[in-house]
Amino acid sequence: MSTSTVVLTGCLAPEAGALTGCLTPIDKGGLEKLIEAGKANPQVIKTLKCKTVAEGRFRHLNYIRNLEPYIVDEPPGLLGDDTAPNPSEASLAALGSCLAVGLHANAVHRGWTVRKLELQLEGDLNITAVWGTGDVSEKPVGFTDVRVKVDMECDGIPAAEVQALITHVKKWSPVANTFTRPVNLDVSL
Repeated sequence: MSTSTVVLTGCLAPEAGALTGCLTPIDKGGLEKLIEAGKANPQVIKTLKCKTVAEGRFRHLNYIRNLEPYIVDEPPGLLGDDTAPNPSEASLAALGSCLAVGLHANAVHRGWTVRKLELQLEGDLNITAVWGTGDVSEKPVGFTDVRVKVDMECDGIPAAEVQALITHVKKWSPVANTFTRPVNLDVSL
């Protein structure tokens, strides 16, 4: 069982500088522009790209936009060098980050002040197939169950409203949808 955590500490206020010592929230004006652009053209599809380069053993450099490489490795138990998250852990981190972004954006959109936002993620997967070289009998490959616990504290917002927000964000999270619905995948030479 793997556990990942996404943590935003401090205070995430709806207006920059609204509370002393708060983290700067996302730009509400910028958020409103994104909302209007999405409503104006709801069929827009954006293609994201990543170039993965094997560096040695199971360590890989992933080049995204013009950022420094995002490293993915395996732990020693899976014959890696333990220098970075493994691919499954990275997918949990992507899910946690996507949900946290959605929670933050929706809270700001509603005018909520967020005091705490922390997500605990864990997922169960069978690794006995050893990437197709081990036990390749019929069984689910990849995560069979993923659990996310959200600890979100918002000034004056009842728990039922926070839960409704969590449900809304899960429905609209691109990464959560990737986890919960089939995706067309083409892998070729």
